[in-house]
Amino acid sequence: MHQVNIKDSDKSFSVGKIICLGRNYLDHIRELGNQVPDRAVIFCKPASSIIADGGKIQIPDYSDDCHHELELALLIGNTGKNIPEADALQYVAGYGVALDLTLRDLQAELKGKGLPWEIAKGFDTSCPLSAFTAAEQVKNPNNIRLMLKVNDEVRQDGSTAQMMRSIEQIIAEVSKYYRLEPGDIILTGTPAGVSRIKSGDQLYGEIEQVGSLRVSVA
Repeated sequence: MHQVNIKDSDKSFSVGKIICLGRNYLDHIRELGNQVPDRAVIFCKPASSIIADGGKIQIPDYSDDCHHELELALLIGNTGKNIPEADALQYVAGYGVALDLTLRDLQAELKGKGLPWEIAKGFDTSCPLSAFTAAEQVKNPNNIRLMLKVNDEVRQDGSTAQMMRSIEQIIAEVSKYYRLEPGDIILTGTPAGVSRIKSGDQLYGEIEQVGSLRVSVA
């Protein structure tokens, strides 16, 4: 079972569900030509998709168009269901840096056929993930900068202030559908700038107050 830890502490969690939010940044919705959703677009990744800082991304041989998506990750520390927005931040144990890797060609093929597309999101190594920073060390998770470089070139540069749904709204909405439990992880969406990665690429993601993540493509 995959474990994640809170930096500078002895706290660790066994990863449960990885719940991901799609289409939460308007500029990202526009760059992909998608419609603005009237409710949260939610999908899941298996815990087996996680690789740690310093790991290697393995792009499956059935795809030739894997995209990076830098995201703020939330680590859930308490059990809750139908959580009110006013209480939502009390359920966050920590914040981390994550990549939601997407096989864009496979996703487009499956969407075009009206089929579920989670296999384009949940493949092995599709969720690079940093260690987590304790929640109390992040002053305002709804206004922090996210930046991703590929081979030292800035690809994504945004802020969580651009999210369509706040951290509190995300937790409240997700908890309507899933009972949240300690060790669950929520990915909160990606800003604009997603693009293809290929063998040999070096990726470096950084989120203000939270930390950084460095991985490469095998």
